Amino acid sequence: MNGEAQGGLGRRSAVVGAMTSLSRVLGLLRDMVLAQLLGAQPAADAFYVAFKIPNFFRRMFAEGAFSQGFVPVLTAARQSDPPEAVQRLVAAVAGALGLLLLVLTASAMIFSEAVIGVFAPGLGADPRGALAAELLVLTAPYLFFISLTALAAGVQNVHGTFARPAITPIWLNICLLAAAWGLAPWLGRPALALAWGVLLAGIVQFLFQLPALARLGYLRWPRLELSHPGVRRIGVLMLPALFAASVSQINLLIDTILASLLQSGSVSWLYYGDRLMELPLGIFAIALGTVLLPRLSQHHSAGDRASFSHALDLGLRLALLLTVPAAVALAVLAQPLMGTLFQYGAMTPADARAAAAALQAYTLGLLGFTGVKVLAPAFFAQQDTKTPVRFATLLLTCF
Repeated sequence: MNGEAQGGLGRRSAVVGAMTSLSRVLGLLRDMVLAQLLGAQPAADAFYVAFKIPNFFRRMFAEGAFSQGFVPVLTAARQSDPPEAVQRLVAAVAGALGLLLLVLTASAMIFSEAVIGVFAPGLGADPRGALAAELLVLTAPYLFFISLTALAAGVQNVHGTFARPAITPIWLNICLLAAAWGLAPWLGRPALALAWGVLLAGIVQFLFQLPALARLGYLRWPRLELSHPGVRRIGVLMLPALFAASVSQINLLIDTILASLLQSGSVSWLYYGDRLMELPLGIFAIALGTVLLPRLSQHHSAGDRASFSHALDLGLRLALLLTVPAAVALAVLAQPLMGTLFQYGAMTPADARAAAAALQAYTLGLLGFTGVKVLAPAFFAQQDTKTPVRFATLLLTCF
């Protein structure tokens, strides 16, 4: 890889990182407002569980398995097929993905109590469980819209456009802030108002992608062509990718299950700790992984093994350089950070101390999570169903 290519990777990662930074800063403001509004009370536990469930499937399925399978296939199609065939591929993928999402979303809404029982069994023994099930009916459709947003983001990334997808999460923060400041006082139930904000955010984030898809020529009605070769290829790649993506998400799921069995507030403490850990993870690791996947897919399709290796090496070195200082800083400053950012309103000093302890524990795995985000594109860019399985097996062994 020449210097210009290395500079391109760095610049694109910087663009994604800058857009993500803006979103994360606004997300930090959002969490400060939520902490002041909900603290670590029972209603907070119920809302955070109802919010985590669609995000769990989003990270594992849409932004994990689907994106890892879709981007390499679309990249190869753009290099070998005419534009009309590529557009038809995207329409067919949108149809198949939309059908699957409808089934998942409807199931979560209809069987919301059972879903809460699986993800947070400890909540079912008190009123938090009933409230979480009520909120899940509103937050579950977020999975449908945000997964289609991930599809649109994948199309843009393949075309070298990273800014709009990277800044898209800002709408979630805006909608939740609007719900906290505008809808919560009117409804008198802050958790319910925030659930409506999550639903609105999913719709807005999806609509935000449509102008970019129209400009690229992909704004077409979905086609239900399950037999399309590209759809079937993505499905084959998704199976091992789903296995790989599920490893870290299952870890987070177990955290939530165990926290729901502990004293009231435990789910919220883990949430606040995770949110601060997500700052360096989102700004550095996810930005690098987002840029690396289409670039590595291009190098693999072109048979350029040297450039493939150099791009991956550069990504790992950048991740190491940025993540280690961030992990040390979060571990050392956990207590003052939690106190300064969240200890207002309903958030008590005891809640801040418990959330700080959760953050310190999370920082121990930050470097590992970063490595996974950077290494994963190298496996899935090769469109080989065996290498993702090996990667997932390695992760499962570590888990």
